[in-house]
Amino acid sequence: MTPRDKPSIKPDKPFFSSGPTAKIPGWSPSLLSSALVGRSHRSEESLNRLEYFLELMKKVLQIPEEYEIAIMPGSATGAIESAIWNFLGTRPVDALAFDVFGARWQHLLETQLEIPGQRLIGGPRSDLPELTQLNFNHDVLFTWNGSTGGLRLPKTNWIPDDRTGLTICDATSAVFTVALPWDKLDITAFSWQKGLGSEAAHGILVLGPRALQHLKENKPVWPVPCLYSLHRGGHFNVDLFRGLTLNTPSMLCLEDALMALKWAESIGGLSTLIQRTERNAQTILDWCQEKDWIFPLRPDPATRSHSTLCLEIIPPLPLDEVTLWQKLKDMRELVEREQAGYDFINHTAAQPCLRLWCGPTVESSDLKALMPWISYAYSQVFNIQGSI
Repeated sequence: MTPRDKPSIKPDKPFFSSGPTAKIPGWSPSLLSSALVGRSHRSEESLNRLEYFLELMKKVLQIPEEYEIAIMPGSATGAIESAIWNFLGTRPVDALAFDVFGARWQHLLETQLEIPGQRLIGGPRSDLPELTQLNFNHDVLFTWNGSTGGLRLPKTNWIPDDRTGLTICDATSAVFTVALPWDKLDITAFSWQKGLGSEAAHGILVLGPRALQHLKENKPVWPVPCLYSLHRGGHFNVDLFRGLTLNTPSMLCLEDALMALKWAESIGGLSTLIQRTERNAQTILDWCQEKDWIFPLRPDPATRSHSTLCLEIIPPLPLDEVTLWQKLKDMRELVEREQAGYDFINHTAAQPCLRLWCGPTVESSDLKALMPWISYAYSQVFNIQGSI
């Protein structure tokens, strides 16, 4: 490709943001025509719809029957903060971070909760910390997929079955793209805006038997805002896991997520969602192998995220980070002006790189169509005169 070779083919769906993500294939507003808008979320019909949604979520994600699942306000942030405020404080905690969002939970612990004996391991730009340093006699808080660092946790033999502490997992950009080991996860939080491509604002909280037992036997050691509380009248609020919610949910957003779950089930469930994600990532990796100026930020396949693939750009001449960020933004803006791809650079608090969502609602054909546009943008922004 030369600098004058503007691509002629564009993605059908040029949406590559890591959240909110591309809608499911074939999506249109008409799919939401059966949403119970204008109805009370406490009506019998609405409660039935909410309960059906939770049952289908458990089925698609293969969540064990004995686990409980609830809809929380505030997207994944609300779900993980609810877990932090309701469960932590009875023992020390180890908080692991290797991306911006894991570091956000560390900051909450450091500045607000200050739990005695807490340990903050890693940080917003950390490589994956050595997992053997985690103490599972403590509660352990971690992100499964570090979306801004392009890293994910490896297989789970590092989480012992005989742990005495609770494991709390932020699975936001991992759910629907990997097979989560539910037996190792006592508390899991995520939103449906990533893997399902659904509208934001609602979170999901999944509690295993050990977490449920903790709720029944322990009250939080500090006051918990009503919006996050899992207790009512001093007791575990079991109604939250039967379709009732702490505040009014959007029945329109619920219907959108329900349609996505039905789509996921219709194409083969979780295994197919994972296959689609892995195929999308491999499409990009195969293209990168043909280039000498763009590489996966994380070289190790065992810990490289395949849902949020981060790509490092090598400029013709060394640049400071501020200038490199501006060049990446220039590349994105060029492609966006052509309506060939949107939102494919990293979080501004993370390392300067491209970041492409490869989750199951993205089509590999659209990623293939995007790649020449990234080459074209690179040649234009960095004034490359030869073939790339």
